[in-house]
Amino acid sequence: MKLNKQPQPLIQLYTTSACHLCEMAEALLRETMLAAEPIEIANDDMLTARYGTRIPVLKRLDTQAELSWPFNSQDILHFIQ
Repeated sequence: MKLNKQPQPLIQLYTTSACHLCEMAEALLRETMLAAEPIEIANDDMLTARYGTRIPVLKRLDTQAELSWPFNSQDILHFIQ
């Protein structure tokens, strides 16, 4: 998949260890050649309360938009455009 030449927005991936869905999300990010800063939710009660049942979640820092699981590579590409 080819992305346009516009700079990629900064993205965070809300995740936790031993989460197979989070591993799938990371694989999709690699497939689309995108980088995301991983945010471990288990270390923060507020993040656990907010994202605990929704992870993995992608968050754009420029717009604060969130993309909750389930998503695929096309969804990710649409999300960053």
